[in-house]
Amino acid sequence: MAATDGGIRSVTLLDGAVVAAAPAGYCIAPGAGQRQADSAVVIMGRCSATGTAVPALVTLTVGQAGSAGAMAGGGAALAGYFTSPAGRAALSRSGRAGDVEVVSASDAGGAFLLRVRDRVAGEYWRGIAGLRGRLVTVTAAGPEGQALDPAQGRALVEAALAALRRANAQGAT
Repeated sequence: MAATDGGIRSVTLLDGAVVAAAPAGYCIAPGAGQRQADSAVVIMGRCSATGTAVPALVTLTVGQAGSAGAMAGGGAALAGYFTSPAGRAALSRSGRAGDVEVVSASDAGGAFLLRVRDRVAGEYWRGIAGLRGRLVTVTAAGPEGQALDPAQGRALVEAALAALRRANAQGAT
């Protein structure tokens, strides 16, 4: 676990398989999230309420070994899935496809980015990528009741994905 004066900036997960790393201005919430034998969820927020980081909740999900194969079809296949009723239901907090609108879906530097409006969860950004053979998702949402500015939300997801790539660059597959 790597910490700074502002809090925990990175943590090793899944017996060293992946290092979760927070983007600049954000820290990992100690004790928040969930860790299973072969998957994990990590919660991040601003390290300081007085800092310059945009108020947001960032969630990192790391899938099981081999789950990055879901990225094999590329952006067009992912866009097709996430805009389908099954994909929108998977994105939906309620589990109902009708509660979700995919505002945008695009490839971006080895990741797939989604901007989503959910009747229950509000608007958020999600980045999906493969990392060390595992499917990882990074979601950025505004504080409860507030939406992130679209440009800030996208930038935060991209910064979180870049932090993950840097932290996992050595021995990455």
